[in-house]
Amino acid sequence: MADGTPESRTRDRVRRAIGERGPISARDLADLLGLTPAAVRRHLDALEEGELIIEHEAAPGRRGRGRPARSFVLTERGQEQMSNTYDDVATAALKFLAEHSGESAVEAFAEEQIHALEQRIRGSVEAAGDDLVARIEALSEALSAEGFAASTRPVGQGTGLAGIQLCQGHCPVRNVATEFRQFCDAETEAISRLLGVHVQRLATLAGGEHVCTTYIPTGALTEGPVVVESTEGRSMR
Repeated sequence: MADGTPESRTRDRVRRAIGERGPISARDLADLLGLTPAAVRRHLDALEEGELIIEHEAAPGRRGRGRPARSFVLTERGQEQMSNTYDDVATAALKFLAEHSGESAVEAFAEEQIHALEQRIRGSVEAAGDDLVARIEALSEALSAEGFAASTRPVGQGTGLAGIQLCQGHCPVRNVATEFRQFCDAETEAISRLLGVHVQRLATLAGGEHVCTTYIPTGALTEGPVVVESTEGRSMR
């Protein structure tokens, strides 16, 4: 946590940028934050020493020629520093609800909470007009304003699987969603409703990944579901 000094505030900016953009390299961090490479490396060393970040291992087959640049993601401890301090109370309350009223009550509660989020950000998305890419960008900005540290990445350009990955580097209810995945399901459905297309949740922080990733088709396949391999070990339909 930042202690108010310029050094600690900058380090917190680096940590949050990694949470939002990770996996990200030192060079990209320097460009993003307007820092010198030396300054970024100093902060990365301190964050690694504090076990707040870890070097990201590239998936097999994704490495280019030569030695790839080191990239970083938040560790579980780094994610915990961004978590809501009331998670334990919320989790206990949901366990009580599930025990006394059943899983359907938890599902209804999760849907109600996500519906409230959807209503708060719907205006921002609709203000972007009918263009899907513009709506996705507006959704990303709105989610970031709600504390989700969202960003977008184009994927599969020039192919039948062209789309955009909506990445969320932080989840305000991560610890709760780890036990109650109804929150993840409700959020995915809300994203689909807001954008008006079928979307696929490929990975979640609650599932142990370093970022929540949602695939949004923008090419010819926007008319129906596609199959993309999930990093959580299953295909999403």
